[in-house]
Amino acid sequence: MRRPAALLPTAGPSALLGRLPRDRSEVPGRWLWVVIWLVFLADPFSDLLTGDHTGWALLGGWAGLLAFVGLYLALVARNTTKPPATGRTLFLLAGVCVLAVLLPLTLGESWLVLLVYLAVSCGAALPLGQARVAVLVTAALGVVLPTATGARPDAGLVVPTLLGGFAMTGVRVLVRTTVELRRARATVAQLAANEERLRLARDLHDLLGHSLSLITLKSELAGRMIDVRPEAAAQQIREIEQVSRQSLADVREAVSGYRRPTLRDELAGAAVALRAAGITPEVPLDVPLPDGDGRLDGEREAALAWVLREAVTNVVRHSGAGRCLVTLAARHSLDGPYLELRVEDDGRGPGTAPHGNGLTGLAERLDQTGGTLESGPARPAGPRLGARSAQGFLLTARVPLGSTP
Repeated sequence: MRRPAALLPTAGPSALLGRLPRDRSEVPGRWLWVVIWLVFLADPFSDLLTGDHTGWALLGGWAGLLAFVGLYLALVARNTTKPPATGRTLFLLAGVCVLAVLLPLTLGESWLVLLVYLAVSCGAALPLGQARVAVLVTAALGVVLPTATGARPDAGLVVPTLLGGFAMTGVRVLVRTTVELRRARATVAQLAANEERLRLARDLHDLLGHSLSLITLKSELAGRMIDVRPEAAAQQIREIEQVSRQSLADVREAVSGYRRPTLRDELAGAAVALRAAGITPEVPLDVPLPDGDGRLDGEREAALAWVLREAVTNVVRHSGAGRCLVTLAARHSLDGPYLELRVEDDGRGPGTAPHGNGLTGLAERLDQTGGTLESGPARPAGPRLGARSAQGFLLTARVPLGSTP
């Protein structure tokens, strides 16, 4: 009988842990990491094809094997963030347990490998404390059942049983930690948004409270004076206009400050967004500028920051990439110094999602500051992005440094 040296039918890609698939393209990958471990059922399958069994035994063996695989997949392929030990999962686990014991006893030692899958099922379905005990009991069955089938106890069965069961409990702990971390991040983001709303409310109150009070008082005064002192009332109205214009300018300046992103903030946000999506980021921490002859004004910085935000959003949503490289470099040309932003991924490349108005709007925003925008397939695979970058997508934005045009 062939013994699996290390049977661990437990974990999938780390990006899929602790959450449901983002879209249908992730579903086959999630199932693949469960189904692939069924290869170790080759012993029971071979026994049914070549073993010396009666017709009824063959019929029962095929039915039992199909039922076992179905129950196992229903247990292990379920979303690992769901609460364990529900009535349904306990019913499925009982079915796996009965088949894992009954089939080896009736069909022989080739079926003892089912105990490894039983241990993994226990690790997936039971609370962690009970799961560890159940794995140890299953390993003990790996010592007892071979004797009942006429074979000798073998560490080649007991060790994979322990490894598979305890590995699944470890994956469960990792998934639970990942879910809690995601919830904590969402809570922090919500608190930050609430704090920003409060700050905006305080600033607008400070800006408009005095001005609106003054406008109200002068309006009441002008209303009382308009019949008896029309010239004084007209002066009050002119002052109301001046206060209103100044208040409008203050509000526009404040809102512009809120809406204008900075490159440093967007670089930090890009790294966080890419990591959260399971994409390895390579993002600089600062904005390089040439000495002496280069200056990045607020409008151009905001334009590049919007480009970076839109590019990273597209990488997260559409690229299917594993890595994303962001570079900022100050360069020189015949027209003078300029700052170049490049966002390159190793995903599926152009055409993976329908183009909307995003790139067009970015190009228009850059054009207003004298900049340019280019996009297309990334360069061939290189040492920075790895050998799997066959196409990818590259977005390049440039803005001049110096005086505003």
